[in-house]
Amino acid sequence: MSGPARVPALPRLSTVAVDAEQRAVTFMAASVLLDYPGADQLGRVAAVRDGVADLPPQVRERLLTVAEHLLGSEGDAAARHYVATFDLRRKCSMYLSYFHTGDTRRRGSALVRFVEAYRAGGWEVDRDELPDFLPITLEFAAVGDAEIGTSLLAAHREGLEVLRSALTSLGSPYAAAVEAVCMVLPRPTPDVEDRFLQLITAGPPTEMVGLSALGPLEPFAPGGASHEGVRA
Repeated sequence: MSGPARVPALPRLSTVAVDAEQRAVTFMAASVLLDYPGADQLGRVAAVRDGVADLPPQVRERLLTVAEHLLGSEGDAAARHYVATFDLRRKCSMYLSYFHTGDTRRRGSALVRFVEAYRAGGWEVDRDELPDFLPITLEFAAVGDAEIGTSLLAAHREGLEVLRSALTSLGSPYAAAVEAVCMVLPRPTPDVEDRFLQLITAGPPTEMVGLSALGPLEPFAPGGASHEGVRA
C-alpha cells in the first residue's frame, strides 16, 4: 500500500509590511473568498474587488485573482470546484486544528480553545460550522479582536502552510488567498517552519475516535461529502 501523497514544500513567502487596517482588510477579504461560494456569497465577492484597492500590490493581486475566478465561474461551477478542492483532501482542510490533531482525541480540546478565544474577544460563532473553520477565524481577526485573532492564525501557521502547499500543487486559484493571509502574518520561527515541513510530508494524524459531543469533526464543505474516502 502506498503512503500519503507528498506535497512539495514551497519557497518561503516574504512578509509584507501592512498597518492594522490593511491587515484587517486582507483577513476579511480572504474570509469572503475562502468561504463556500453559494449564490448569496458571490455578492460579497464582488465587493472584495473595490475593498482591496489600498492594499500592497503583492497582497491585492492575489486576492483579486481569487475574486475574478469566482465571479467568472458559470452556474454552480464555483461551488462544485470548492467541494472538489476542500472536501476530499486531508491536506486541503479548511479546519485549522485538523492539521495539528487530525481525527484524534485531541481535536475536541483544540476546538474548545477556539471557542474560548472567540468569547475572550466578545464573539459567539452563530453559524453552522466548527469554530476552527478558517473563514470564521479570519473574520474574527478582521472585525472581532485583532490581537487574539491574529495570534490564533499565527499559532496555526503550520496548517496554513500545508494548505498553501496543497492548493498550489493542485493549481488551485484558492492558493492565492491563503498566500495573501500568510504574507501579512508575523514571520514564523524556525521551529514552526520545521513543523510545517513535517506536516507537508506526513499530513494530519489519523487516529479515529468518537467526539460526538462536539458534533461532526470531519473536514467537509457545506453541502459536501463526508470525510469518508478522503485523499491526502
